Amino acid sequence: MDQRISRMIAEAEDELGILFEEIDRNEEERTRQVLAAFREEGVSYRHFAGTTGYGYDDIGRDTLERIYARIFHTEAGLMRPHIASGTAALSLTLFGLTRPGEHIVSATGMPYDTLLSVIGIGKKQIPGSLKEMGVSFDCAEMKNGKIDLTAVESLIRHDTTLVIAQRSRGYAWRPSLAPEAFRELAEMVHTKHPGVRLMVDNCYGEFVRELEPTDFGADVCVGSLIKNPGGGIAPAGGYVVGRKDDIERIAGRLTAPGLGRELGSYEASYRPYYQGLFMAPHTVAQALKTAMLTARVFENMGLETTPPAMERRADIIQAIKMETPERLVAFCQGLQAASPVDSMATPEPWDMPGYDDPVVMAAGTFVAGASIELSADGPMRPPYTAYMQGGLTFAHGRIALAEVLERMMAGNCL
Repeated sequence: MDQRISRMIAEAEDELGILFEEIDRNEEERTRQVLAAFREEGVSYRHFAGTTGYGYDDIGRDTLERIYARIFHTEAGLMRPHIASGTAALSLTLFGLTRPGEHIVSATGMPYDTLLSVIGIGKKQIPGSLKEMGVSFDCAEMKNGKIDLTAVESLIRHDTTLVIAQRSRGYAWRPSLAPEAFRELAEMVHTKHPGVRLMVDNCYGEFVRELEPTDFGADVCVGSLIKNPGGGIAPAGGYVVGRKDDIERIAGRLTAPGLGRELGSYEASYRPYYQGLFMAPHTVAQALKTAMLTARVFENMGLETTPPAMERRADIIQAIKMETPERLVAFCQGLQAASPVDSMATPEPWDMPGYDDPVVMAAGTFVAGASIELSADGPMRPPYTAYMQGGLTFAHGRIALAEVLERMMAGNCL
């Protein structure tokens, strides 16, 4: 390793020592919470066995869903390997909680790119969207990085039944939101507009803090199992947690009305889902340290980051304003080269399904597309921001960062 790069990384790590200790304390607290849920549900080897056919009385599935509900302090949970992605879980929830003629308000600006086609507001009109089903949509922009309650309330109408909020920044240059950021929004919605639900897209935020949005009034939280709660072990799937009546409606969309959560088998072992959830607090801690170290190194070189390295985290995503397309591509190519899987691949920008701009993506992961593993991507549009996330181990995060810097320096990108 180039000695200059070695010194840069060592100096940045020294500056982050106290913050790393805070991450370790949160990891222990969240591990204690997960362990308590496992004990309360009496998890044993029999819960790992798969089922076939209809999946009635699938004890592994049902117990795991109760564990999710316990961890998020909700009435019920829906955890299924069959939910293809975070976007699929969100789509399932939106269709489950709205009917034709109803209205949705986003409290955190425009949702993540892949959700636009679900709502029906993307550049391409995709058949089967909420818009096609007669569901309308309005968007309240955030103000100074916070939810603008006045703007949200001004958009709530007599036919509004759902307010949605996105915890993570997505491809926006704004702060991610801590769980407590939803407290006032939930209070406003529930007090002034009874019957309107609050749904939070919790992707990338699970286990980053001691509590979750459901602890601050969110009716429903949604996420992906190949992100934080899968711990880098779960091979696929998504989850929804919330009020029992809402979960039943959402489950009816997944299977069929009247069948709901009672149906759905999985022949493979549930062990990766249990083990991944148990490992999640530790894996998230490793990802947070990797993100903070990367941010500090690039800040010391004069680049702008969000969140800043020394700021307390709300999710595992680290955004770095690369400023040029060459720098963004070199960053992703360097990260891919430092991956344990497909290190020989060379990422190039391409028109990825669900995105309005070409995207360059580094994802040399054991689970395809798993963003709890070290990965990075970014849309090819100014200011050419790299969005890095994940890292199963902090050791790999340090090694990968060094290789990224070496490649960028070799290509005269820094």
